Amino acid sequence: MIPFHITGGLVLGPEGLSGAPLSVAEGRIAEGRAGKAVHLPGWEIRAGIVDVHGDGFERHLAPRRGALRDLPAGLMALDAELAANGITTAVLAQFFSWEGGMRSPDFARDMLEALDTVRPHLVTDMRAQLRVETHLIDRFDEVEALIVRHDIRYVVFNDHLPHDALDKGRRPPRLTGQALKSGRSPEAHLALLQKLYDRGAEVPGAVSALAARLAARGVLVGSHDDADATARRAARDLGLTVSEFPETQEAALEAVTHGDPVVLGAPNVVRGRSHAGKVAAADLIREGLCTAIASDYHYPAPVQAADILSADLGQDRAWALVSSGPAGLLGLADRGVLAPGRRADIVAVNPATGRPGLTIAGGRIAHADAQAAAALLSA
Repeated sequence: MIPFHITGGLVLGPEGLSGAPLSVAEGRIAEGRAGKAVHLPGWEIRAGIVDVHGDGFERHLAPRRGALRDLPAGLMALDAELAANGITTAVLAQFFSWEGGMRSPDFARDMLEALDTVRPHLVTDMRAQLRVETHLIDRFDEVEALIVRHDIRYVVFNDHLPHDALDKGRRPPRLTGQALKSGRSPEAHLALLQKLYDRGAEVPGAVSALAARLAARGVLVGSHDDADATARRAARDLGLTVSEFPETQEAALEAVTHGDPVVLGAPNVVRGRSHAGKVAAADLIREGLCTAIASDYHYPAPVQAADILSADLGQDRAWALVSSGPAGLLGLADRGVLAPGRRADIVAVNPATGRPGLTIAGGRIAHADAQAAAALLSA
């Protein structure tokens, strides 16, 4: 793309808001006034959103169960949705689980292959996170091979077994629906759950060993849904340094006290509470117990959450939670801040809509609303 500079807007840079122009050249933020002027009077120019965990992509890949399986087409559509929501770097949280369907190992392989295929054609920087079920210890070699093959840099461990029911020898709730989703009979599905549950004593050692091997390769490793401080300590002892979506203030405090990054959900902030009845993310954020806000299951939410939080935190601190904070968590030192030499990942918010009107990813136009398109064409 030819060099250009944005004028007339307020740029949210390292020193706060400024009316200075913002230049883009050769895919980077540049000094001075590069190329032609793009006039966006009254718009706010911010660093592109780095979404550290999102699974909203699932509806693009399988809008109805079993109806469509054109994964590359779905990922291309996702590219457009991410850009329309100001997301320039997205980590797609893909399950590797016994749960079946889109969470199955087979689907994980297909999704990762499709992502590698379409990546050269994407505008946004789309990456994968693997969400590994802790009790699938017999398939950890397969997990590790996938991580190496697809150069996955972020892995978290989940435990979705219905422990309460299995502890008591009861039939787990929603068993029939889960079985149908996985393609098993209810009896076969229950037998699998019981088999995995019975090997629980082997799980910590297997997870710890895999986490250590991944960390040695430079892979970021974390836990998901830490229930309390004890759970966070146990996860840390296994080498799972990131705490994704801690369920209580105690878990988040335990993480931050020991320097563990904390990821919280933007939809939780927008709703004002957890949809599952857990701790309110905004409360944790106001207490300083958050490193990054993620889209979780709704891609419009990061912009909305940052705007909500700006009333208490100030715009620079609030926006950092969706830009420089997650970039730092992922080790992406080339983005997250509008500073010369950084990757030109930019979102310009249209004051008429309060929504991203122009998104630039790596110096390329990823999204433009009607007003932004008119400004670009007149440049």
